[in-house]
Amino acid sequence: MPGILLITPPLTQLNTSYPATTQLCGFLRKEGLECYQSDLSIELVNKVLTKQSVEKIFSLIQNDKLPKKYKIMLQNDDFYTNTIDSVVRFLSGKDDSLAARFSDTAFWPVTKKLPADEDLEWAFGTSGIHDKAKHLCTFFIKDIAELIRDTIDPNFELIRYAEKLCLHLPEFEPLEKELQKDYSFIDTLMLELFSAKVAELKPDYVGFSVPFPGNLYAALRCAQWLRKFHPEIKIVMGGGYVSTELRQITDGKIFDYIDYLVFDDGELPLMRILKNEKLVRTIYRNDSGQLVREDFDSKENIRFAETGTPDYDGLVQNNYIHLIELTNPMHTLWSNGRWNKMMLAHGCYWGKCAFCDGSLDYIARYEISPATLLVDRMEQIMKQTGVSGFHFVDEAASPAVLRKLAEEILKRKLVVSYWTNIRFEKSFNTELCYLLAKSGCIAVSGGVEVASPRILKMINKGITIESAGECLKNLTEAGIMTHAYLMYGFPTETAQETIESLDVVRSFFANGWLHSAFWHRYAMTVHSPTGIRPAEFGARHLQDKPNAFANNEIPFSTKNEIDLDFYGKGLNLATYNYMNGTGFDVDVKKWFK
Repeated sequence: MPGILLITPPLTQLNTSYPATTQLCGFLRKEGLECYQSDLSIELVNKVLTKQSVEKIFSLIQNDKLPKKYKIMLQNDDFYTNTIDSVVRFLSGKDDSLAARFSDTAFWPVTKKLPADEDLEWAFGTSGIHDKAKHLCTFFIKDIAELIRDTIDPNFELIRYAEKLCLHLPEFEPLEKELQKDYSFIDTLMLELFSAKVAELKPDYVGFSVPFPGNLYAALRCAQWLRKFHPEIKIVMGGGYVSTELRQITDGKIFDYIDYLVFDDGELPLMRILKNEKLVRTIYRNDSGQLVREDFDSKENIRFAETGTPDYDGLVQNNYIHLIELTNPMHTLWSNGRWNKMMLAHGCYWGKCAFCDGSLDYIARYEISPATLLVDRMEQIMKQTGVSGFHFVDEAASPAVLRKLAEEILKRKLVVSYWTNIRFEKSFNTELCYLLAKSGCIAVSGGVEVASPRILKMINKGITIESAGECLKNLTEAGIMTHAYLMYGFPTETAQETIESLDVVRSFFANGWLHSAFWHRYAMTVHSPTGIRPAEFGARHLQDKPNAFANNEIPFSTKNEIDLDFYGKGLNLATYNYMNGTGFDVDVKKWFK
């Protein structure tokens, strides 16, 4: 039976592994198939953040017309090269004794204004030196990443690679031009790692999971190398980016680099490819150069209860690093701490939001598993990884599933911590929130979206401002931190409604019911009700036909259009202040001056 190597290409978060390959590996091994996995993302970062690589970075920089910040870094190049290995050891939890040294602001070269000592004391207290040190080390790491981006490789970012290039790709040509260029310094390091992995494991197939635009370039760079040096290896690509953006693809140039695109949940399509059985939800290019969509609209899937336990083999030894960019404790969960990732249920139990990609399988098909099975999986994962913290990556974990999960955790007397995404609905009453907290729930995130009664009704969110507030109050009083996703620029939304939304958010923070929040600009997507039926929401498409390569966000027009850049700045500035406990007495209109 052929074997497959599953790759998470650079770059994703640095503190824990992305869940796609662990889920696929667990299923394929359960089916008796040979499967390996590699988190090339963290492996690349660990190779970049070494004394040898940082010395090389400084040697590649041309010292002319550099901003003051980078001139200071060059003047302190010995400090950076001699400190980087210690910083990485500390951030990966291998040398906590460095906390006292790294928490002292006087230790660091001043390339930009560091937080004031009183601000650090407010955030971390006088004894919280460990997190304070992580916070200052994060600035150090970001300085190096920005130096790389601005001087030797414009595609480099800490948690994405060439995202700006791949974010909107109606045609494949711009990406292909980039792939025809000579390898950058970062490319070279990545391919050294990838080639060693291929030489060691000798797979028959390589599968790239591409969750975001910022993973596409790196995946294709690796695929390009495979085509040249191992043409016998078949290449499969899937993941969130493929499933959302490439469903309507007509440009076949990507198949110069890969053999198959697979869509939606990858378990069944991958198993069919590896077993040489009838393909499902797969696109390939035939010998005549035509794109073949094999059983593309099939609803056949592996039942969620039968997909198996995520398998972390091959990832446990990875040197994940933990960063604290913002001092807000809720916000740090995404970048600090190694979390086991798994799903409690497949899809979304609500699935009606107008802005969401509800027509796609990963949201539309809702399936649950018994709580006993879920907690069995948790115990297996804890035994394998040695980590008892979980991030449940559901679209929205239902109150019913969470209740049964909490009861089973308490029944087994497990000591775990977990956080997940929910809907801020009235079912999260005082009693349920208390039960969740007792079982180990430390935080939740959820969409308040547009805190305007008219827009909330229009987007069919199924909550009201009052019910969201009550839910947030119950959660925080139980000791569970809360994060809200917020949206601006929805069709027909007025400037006044945007300002009123901010006032609602201000009140949630001021009451202590909300700990963290993030505003994103509304995007009309191909697979959402607003994208499918724009006229119902007061909008009109500005594009007549699909793009040849990627299709996701749709340009549109609407009445009451507002200056989104202007309002976005005000919303983010106000919310940043709220997260830091200030600005509650400022009239919300003043943030938009």
